[in-house]
Amino acid sequence: MNKISLLYAKNIISRKAAQQELSFLLQVENIAFGKSVTIVWTGEDGVWHELPAAYHGSIDNAREYWFAHRTFPLSADQSLPGNVQFALRYRVAGVEYWDNHQGENFSIQADSGVLLAPDRPLLRVECARRLADQQLLLPVVVAVNSGLKAGRVSIEWTTDDWKTSRQTVARYRRNYWDSEFASNARNPNHYGCKIWDALLKVGDAFRVQYRIACEIGRQVRYDDNSGQNHVVARRPLSVMILNLHCCQEEDQDDKLSQIARAIDELGVDIVCLQEVAELWNDGQGDWQTNTARIINQRLRSPYHLATDWSHLGFERYREGVAVLSRYPIERQQARYVSSNSDPYSIHSRKVVMARIKVPCFGLINVFSSHLSWWDDGFAEQFDKLRRWATEEHVGEVVGSMLCGDFNIKAGSRGYQQVVESDEYQDQYLAVNSPQVFRRVFETRDARWQRYLDDDDRIDYIFLRRGSALCVTSGRSVFTEQDYGRVSDHIGYLMSFEPT
Repeated sequence: MNKISLLYAKNIISRKAAQQELSFLLQVENIAFGKSVTIVWTGEDGVWHELPAAYHGSIDNAREYWFAHRTFPLSADQSLPGNVQFALRYRVAGVEYWDNHQGENFSIQADSGVLLAPDRPLLRVECARRLADQQLLLPVVVAVNSGLKAGRVSIEWTTDDWKTSRQTVARYRRNYWDSEFASNARNPNHYGCKIWDALLKVGDAFRVQYRIACEIGRQVRYDDNSGQNHVVARRPLSVMILNLHCCQEEDQDDKLSQIARAIDELGVDIVCLQEVAELWNDGQGDWQTNTARIINQRLRSPYHLATDWSHLGFERYREGVAVLSRYPIERQQARYVSSNSDPYSIHSRKVVMARIKVPCFGLINVFSSHLSWWDDGFAEQFDKLRRWATEEHVGEVVGSMLCGDFNIKAGSRGYQQVVESDEYQDQYLAVNSPQVFRRVFETRDARWQRYLDDDDRIDYIFLRRGSALCVTSGRSVFTEQDYGRVSDHIGYLMSFEPT
């Protein structure tokens, strides 16, 4: 197949807003992760420009969608591009590939609508990649080559992985670009294709899968994303864990800002922090110096915060744990899981629980934990934490996560206790080393510990078995290469989707 190819281009002028809109959907061969995809184009002024495309979704392991879009407002010192010529450029692994229409460049006239690639007579256009948080309706717009003589176009769709399905009939728009869904342009499509649109009532579903059916006489032709179905989903739930090192860092204040910036830029939903510090102040604390509070106040929009402290840390701080949540915390509690509750003993360990109502997921219990080393009481503390979490996993709670610094190396005696509890599972291992995960948590390979010899993690997200969510990605953060070091621990960021 071609390394890069055009699926459609759109050129629309809006009279109401006095602007021109250019859009391009491309198919790209997935040669390597690092790639650059660009539309090289010129308008009627003859000046060439570059319009970067962005990743828009996966077709399969070998192919991806990339999308480019730009709107040009008319102003006194800037005319509209008008008629446009363009070519597609793809740079990957030190090689450059082009699709320039066999050396003639593509062209699309001003205000002419959608231009379909010749081998794509039926194609979804106006394609959203994500459902917004409060979005209840999903518009689907379909371009059909007039030569197909389509009698009816419909959308077959499901929100439960085809356990049930629905069908929504699309409407033919003689002048779609003047409809309430489009950009108030006046012209019908000029490139021999007709525009149909449908509105799917998806409600609060997390994920929608659909395919487009075009009836041509007694035959049906489909656009089903090359057999994979089109998929539109809401943003997954992202959870970060990080031990803050109790204000022992050089440039500490700058590093708290660095953490807040990462939370904002990465779109983290829930943050579990350990070694949260605030000045001791004769045991009374000093809220203004609380590092979880400071991070929260430096976010673009402060989160909901649950925090508490366990003991005197480094001779001058109240040291504790915290949960920051983008979504409302419906219930919070703090409890010692150690037998020792002496605030002057480092072996006193308190955990904070937050019950969070996450849209499209439901109620999730999150426990921010900092347990002791094995020789200092881990076994007792984990067992108390596990039993507490079981008590709280009731009613409408759909998932429970034990998050944070557990001070046990992967494969150690403490980790073995987690495995043998048969209740909580290591999510970073599940998503990054699924074969090892199966040997450890499912088949219980007699030699499972040896597979973790090189795994030096002591920070984890343990998810309760049977929870109605699954991990989809996991990465380390606050490394030398990723937001820089901010602690003597690195952080971990994981994403989850509902099952």
